[in-house]
Amino acid sequence: MAINNQIYITAEGLAKLKKEFEDLVNIERKKIAERIQEAKELGDLSENAEYSAAKEEQSFLEMRIMELDNIIKNAVLINPHNNSKTIVDVGSLVSFTDKSGTTREYQIVGSREADPGTGKISNESPLGRAFLGKKVGEEVSFQAPKGMVNFKIISIK
Repeated sequence: MAINNQIYITAEGLAKLKKEFEDLVNIERKKIAERIQEAKELGDLSENAEYSAAKEEQSFLEMRIMELDNIIKNAVLINPHNNSKTIVDVGSLVSFTDKSGTTREYQIVGSREADPGTGKISNESPLGRAFLGKKVGEEVSFQAPKGMVNFKIISIK
């Protein structure tokens, strides 16, 4: 079975990750190397807290660099302007109502950019999965912690 390594992300989100990657590789990596060198000059490495702390920080930095590199290599750009306005897909802006008539709007994004507080939900979340492939006028149901929740899609942008 093939593993799907695709990571859905907006152009804005990808630009932020690329900037972070470049900063870590070109700036932070050098700073940590300098701190390691300074700590080595203090003498005995076996009981050198500065050296141990710098090496640990270097390890975390290298893990983050590898993580960002993987995300960037596997990024699939979300272009909301290319999305269908009739079927919900990643990148769609979905307006919907609940049973009380309250209207809400969320953009379906990849898990890396999800932030419900700013109106972005993951395509992998229960609500995001429930919306995918649906059309205007369709009822959407999903299991929330407090029970089954139902919505009606009123627009897709």
